[in-house]
This record gives sequence, structure tokens and C-alpha cells, in this order.
Amino acid sequence: MSELEIRNLHVRAGDKEILRGLDLAVGKGEIHALMGPNGSGKSTLANAIMGHPNLEVTEGQVIFKGQDVTAADPDERARMGLFMAFQYPISVPGVTVTKYLRTVLNAHREARGEEPIPLKEFRLSVEAAMKLTDVPKAFSSRYLNEGFSGGEKKRMEILQLALQRPALAILDETDSGLDIDALRVVANGVNSVAGPDLGLLIITHYQRILHLVQPSHVHVMYQGRIVMQGGPELVDQLEAKGYGWITDEIEKVPA
Repeated sequence: MSELEIRNLHVRAGDKEILRGLDLAVGKGEIHALMGPNGSGKSTLANAIMGHPNLEVTEGQVIFKGQDVTAADPDERARMGLFMAFQYPISVPGVTVTKYLRTVLNAHREARGEEPIPLKEFRLSVEAAMKLTDVPKAFSSRYLNEGFSGGEKKRMEILQLALQRPALAILDETDSGLDIDALRVVANGVNSVAGPDLGLLIITHYQRILHLVQPSHVHVMYQGRIVMQGGPELVDQLEAKGYGWITDEIEKVPA
């Protein structure tokens, strides 16, 4: 059974229909890349999976761990093990990274009926996650994302992923705005947390992160649907030809 299954999903934002009958399944241990030109609906899909309140699901289902979560609020989905790394992480002045991480961990523990994490165990967990993702210990005392560079914000997202250990993680354009050195650090962090218990959905316009984090499945979105699927070789085709050869073929098909 797939960890995440999207069935015939139709989603609107206001009066505009953005997703138009989308199907997708992501299993444990799989790394899926979702690509497509600007405006194809990739980020809308990510937000719909997480239950963004500004989006309306008019048809279809979001199934996670065998449960229909289409009507579930974002908090409930997160507690079940859905995680999303945002394209533009926000700053939280006055809240240190340490305090934020402990608050998040305890919220997840409370949802499972567990006691708050003991301080010593928390510190050891954070140190291990920082080592795994190559995040400096100095991050701990900084305010969350305040004054962080673009690369540091993305590394912070991967640190949260490593610490929370969700069942499925969505990385929404994590490579956006990163130079090659920052991209390599982030990709190494993603590879360090990838494993048999984690499903990954990497959303990107570009191919470069997919040369560092190799997907098992590649999907191309256009006009609110997945119009092509394949393996890692599809990344190379897109790099060589762009999206035009796909979109031109779609435009030729009568509505």
C-alpha cells in the first residue's frame, strides 16, 4: 500500500480551478520528483496535500496511511506524519531554534499520548540531527530563520525533517535560490535522512538537485495534471529538451 495516494484530485483557489483530476502515489522509501513549468500547479498540490485552508477540494481524495485525510486540518495531517519544507520559510523573531524544535517535538509526542521529551534526550537528539545534516551547533541559539541566508533557511528545514522523522516529506522547491555549494549541502542533508521508512516528494523546476538526490520516480505536471511519468532517465530528457516537447504534444490533443 502507498503511504500517500492522491485520487482524481480537483482543487480550486477562489474561482480558479488549479488541479484538474490529479493522481499520484508515493510509497515508503521512494523518492519522487514532481517537475513542470511555472504555473502547472506543483505548489498547489503540495499545499493541498497539507490541507491549506485557502484551497478548496471540489472532487477526489487525499489518502495517507490508508486514511482519508481530505477534510483533515493541517495540524492533524502533521501529527499523522506529513511534513512539508517550504519554498520561503518564515522568520520567527524571539523564538530560538532550540525552543522551536522542542515545541514541535513535544506536540508530536502529545499527539501520540507520550510525555514531553526529557531535556537530555532532546539535546542528544538535536546534536545527532545536526551532525547528520551538517548544521552547525551555533544554529541552536539563533532565532528561527531570522537573519538566515537562503541556504541556511533550507538547511533548517532539513534539520527539522531529520529530527521529526515523518512518514512522508514534501520538499517544495527546496533548491530555489541556492548556489551550487548551498545546494550540495542541502542535497547531502536530504540524502542523509532518506531511507526505507521515509517517502519523499521533491518539487522542483530544475534538474540540478535531482543529480544530487536521485529520484526513483519522476512526474511532469502541466495544467493541473500529471501528463508524463518515468524514472531517473526522464530528468535527463527534460534537461536536454526542456518542457516544450511535452507541452506541445499535450496542446495537440483535442480537449
